Amino acid sequence: MKVRVGREVLAEAVGWVARGLPTRPSVPILAGMAVEAADGVLTVSGFDFESSARVAMPADVGDDGRVLLSGRLLAGICRAMPRDTVDLHAEGARVTVSSGSSRFALQTLPWGEYPPLPELPAAGGVVSGEVLARAVTQVVTAAGRDDTLPVLTGVRVEIRGPVITLLATDRYRLAVRSFSWEPSDPEIEADALVPAKVLAGLAKTMAGHEVTLALGSTRTGDGLIGFEGAGRRATSRLIDAEFPKVRKLIPSPGAITRTVTMETATLLEAVKRVSLVAERTSPLRFAFTDGTATLSAGSGEEAEATEPIEAKLTGDPLTIGFNTGYLLDALSALGTPVAHFSFTEPTKPVNVVGLRSADDEPSGDSAYIVVPLRMVG
Repeated sequence: MKVRVGREVLAEAVGWVARGLPTRPSVPILAGMAVEAADGVLTVSGFDFESSARVAMPADVGDDGRVLLSGRLLAGICRAMPRDTVDLHAEGARVTVSSGSSRFALQTLPWGEYPPLPELPAAGGVVSGEVLARAVTQVVTAAGRDDTLPVLTGVRVEIRGPVITLLATDRYRLAVRSFSWEPSDPEIEADALVPAKVLAGLAKTMAGHEVTLALGSTRTGDGLIGFEGAGRRATSRLIDAEFPKVRKLIPSPGAITRTVTMETATLLEAVKRVSLVAERTSPLRFAFTDGTATLSAGSGEEAEATEPIEAKLTGDPLTIGFNTGYLLDALSALGTPVAHFSFTEPTKPVNVVGLRSADDEPSGDSAYIVVPLRMVG
């Protein structure tokens, strides 16, 4: 194998694949990254039996070939190269990676021991990468991080004809986002539970491109989901578990007794400032009155802070407490100028959604449910 490729393109591709490689693989060969050159295309890929990633890029290929190299080492070398191009030259069991005067000699791993990448399931349709990225970003922050509860580390994907809905929860909050796509079958109905880490990694890399979504079925044993676009392809094995029935947590319009709207950026900055004196397990307190939301944290025995900001309240005044981290995640995921809070009762879950202006009404295609904290007194 003999190939020359742009350093920036190679470093980005190798870095993306390397992020999905296991740090402590159960089988050492899975730390490898497959590098293949043929017909003017260089392809790098990785696989750990759960998820796979592959990137194809144009390259100046002198000799076709394929090798298996340490993935994280290759990624670090490519990032550090000094020139605009990188040369890879394989001879026997060694590969020379060079750029300018920098030269690295790497030992190859046994290709025959590396498992083949899974094939994509049948294509189900296409979606805008920008729309997919925005939806995933809004939802994945609510997914659980406790691997002992794998069902909560996933994002539920519900496909109902031309609409896809994403849901995630860690028991203390719930995020929901619906968006349109173009399915191959307009009557398609499917459900899948996808690891949140996989979706989070895909969100940024495929934004700005059309993405093909392919979904297998856990019932037939090919429980994979696949994404393809912009020369990149990724698959993930689905989580075979029953997602909790969480839609009942979303307040119905008839049950809402109060609403509050505030400027998102102003609220975010106020929360960050006031929370500097909040203890980790103590709530960030909000007192909502007509025209004002007063944030407070801390106690008179130590440090305390208060800050009023402008707010529009409908309904009776209300005092409530939030977990600071969960509230910041919800506000950061909105991506809109205005934050809209819907309340039923002070101890019941609160729905936080984004609006383009204070005069808009919630569209119903998104929700971020936060469970309030109990406050003494």
